[in-house]
Amino acid sequence: MVDQKLTSLETAQKLGLLHEEFEKINQILGRVPNFTELSIFSVMWSEHCSYKNSITWLKKLPKDSPKMLAKAGEENAGLVDIGDGLACSFKIESHNHPSALEPYQGAATGVGGINRDIFTMGARPIALLNSLRFGNLNLEKTKWLVRGVVKGIGDYGNAFGIPTVGGEVYFDDCYNVNPLVNAFSAGIVEIGKTASAISYGVGNPVYIVGSATGKDGIHGAAFASKDISEDSVNDLPAVQVGDPFQEKLLLEASLEIIGKGSVIGIQDMGAAGIICSTSEMSAKGEHGMEIWLDKVPTRQANMQPFEILLSESQERMLIVIEKGKEEEIQKVFDKWDLNCAQIGVVTNTQRLHFFMNGNLVADVPAKDLVLGGGAPVYQREFKEPAYYQEFKKFDINSIQPNQDFKAIANHLLKNPNIASKRWIYEQYDSMVGTANTNTNAPSDAAVVNVKGTDKSIVITVDCNSRYVNADPEEGCAIAVAEAARNIVCSGGEPLAITNCLNFGNPYNPEVYWQFVGAIKGMKKACEKFGTPVTGGNVSFYNQSSYEGPVFPTPTIGMLGLMEDPKNKMTLNFKNIGDLIYLIGDSKNDISSSEYLYSFLGIKASPSPFFDLNTEFKIQHSISELIKNKLIVSAHDISEGGLFVALAESAMAGQLGFEINTDNNYRKDAFLFGEAQSRAIISISPENRTKFEAMLNTNSTSFRFLGNVSKINFIIDNETYNSVEENAIIYNNSLHNLLN
Repeated sequence: MVDQKLTSLETAQKLGLLHEEFEKINQILGRVPNFTELSIFSVMWSEHCSYKNSITWLKKLPKDSPKMLAKAGEENAGLVDIGDGLACSFKIESHNHPSALEPYQGAATGVGGINRDIFTMGARPIALLNSLRFGNLNLEKTKWLVRGVVKGIGDYGNAFGIPTVGGEVYFDDCYNVNPLVNAFSAGIVEIGKTASAISYGVGNPVYIVGSATGKDGIHGAAFASKDISEDSVNDLPAVQVGDPFQEKLLLEASLEIIGKGSVIGIQDMGAAGIICSTSEMSAKGEHGMEIWLDKVPTRQANMQPFEILLSESQERMLIVIEKGKEEEIQKVFDKWDLNCAQIGVVTNTQRLHFFMNGNLVADVPAKDLVLGGGAPVYQREFKEPAYYQEFKKFDINSIQPNQDFKAIANHLLKNPNIASKRWIYEQYDSMVGTANTNTNAPSDAAVVNVKGTDKSIVITVDCNSRYVNADPEEGCAIAVAEAARNIVCSGGEPLAITNCLNFGNPYNPEVYWQFVGAIKGMKKACEKFGTPVTGGNVSFYNQSSYEGPVFPTPTIGMLGLMEDPKNKMTLNFKNIGDLIYLIGDSKNDISSSEYLYSFLGIKASPSPFFDLNTEFKIQHSISELIKNKLIVSAHDISEGGLFVALAESAMAGQLGFEINTDNNYRKDAFLFGEAQSRAIISISPENRTKFEAMLNTNSTSFRFLGNVSKINFIIDNETYNSVEENAIIYNNSLHNLLN
């Protein structure tokens, strides 16, 4: 008989469950649940764990390709064949709500959690990225959040020993209350030596390994499934506390025990802790478990059953091993000085029976707790917001071009969304734990060598949420396209994506319309580029009760592959006298540009020009140019337009440039517009004929701009400061704001 007092609808609603969900739980159990059981359902049926408001649309995304080894939702992370018997496991996830309340631990544990997803696959993490969004940098709270998040990421990643090799950072008032902290990790594993998040084999022992279980993070999944409010500070116990040194030990011990071949299944204890791992592994293996909660190593005395089950204490794993191998796992974890306790056995019941000191405290069916089983699935109402059509009314002809183009250029170079993020990335160790020698070369995407081979993974995270807010479908397609363009401009071939879908409250029809549009845009772009979705994370409720939702921010993490190191391409200008070309078409378009938004202060405009077929053609041509060794630098054009792309290539090479604009276009649009599907290329003069011939053969638009020069930025015979003067503006802006 199940122990403890029965519950009521009022209790269920306090735990975030709906009336109909409480009724469904009663039907599943055939009785009213006790508090422990109700707590179990509340976290497992939260949006964070069940995807109940998003799975209908997520299923529409492409999930397969010849290189896919683990499809979305099948494992802890995606798994893609990169050749020579190796696979790359990669994933991105959010830690937004914890970071809003406690930025240091919120960000640090986000890094820890995403790495555990990788090494539970049997893969050794080799690189980290992050995508961050903050509010207005003139606010003291924003500065506090930035400092805390960056230090948390840096301290955890540096101590854990995995290099942080790139990322993106944006600032906008919409993130004043609710910052976004998205962490990406990639690792390498031999095919056939991977591990799975599954449980089967009656009588096989179930172990909890790693850190002891405490009261931090209880109801963390439910906390992540509601809006930020003035009362959210009371949810601080839902924020986990990380220990990167413990995680390093756990990494080595986990990979060692996986390598011995005796592991049936292994899963990280992230969101919802023990209950999530036991239920998901059991449901996947169509078995059950008997779990003895009093055997779980704890940090506090007298922890209640629901506290032990729901705790999100970090650096813990659930492992099911073959019966008879108990001594083997104990030796491995004793060697690494980590807790290793058998807390149960696998059963054939397909139910989870939780005991405390011999008393049955919860009896629930595993399948009914999880996505794809009995967890609720909803079709949410959505409607186009009024602002969408208003944004489309924007007419460039209503804007008189500001003739002080130098002032615009200076404004953009010091704008926090464009200026150097050196203050941030210098706190990250980009070389720790690796013999990789090419991580820090300036390129559009991070290039990380796969040890023992000539190949490299090429990885990036991308999303301009202003574009997505203006037009969710086009904006999200642009995010996928820019990720692919960054990989191609770095010499790689796009393979697959992971995503972190950050939106407001899904019960708001206008927010849900943004979500649906983003999925549609992601689908068409991924199908075009042949980059299936390997999984990721949906993060709803990114809004406050008093400032509304953040911009829809579907962050795209993309994996690419570089087979030949000779194809590595960087963005810096190399030689005085090299020729500079624009690949792609200029447009009389300043929509959603940083120039329009922050310099002119006009917030309402559509997403910038974008054509998916043109984008695909441009990327193919750039890839061919790189493989044929016809160019010496490549840099995509994004925020800040052509001028900023030129400036970044010049500053990275400590050189100048001299170009002419095109009188067929408004000068502000030509220099600062953010029309997509464009890149700047520099070539040696002797390759000009072959270069132009290849582009003509591929029917790719291009325009000669000018030359790489020695010192100054010169446009239409006017000097826009020297490279040194512009570098000071570009490099010091963020530093000055944060110090």
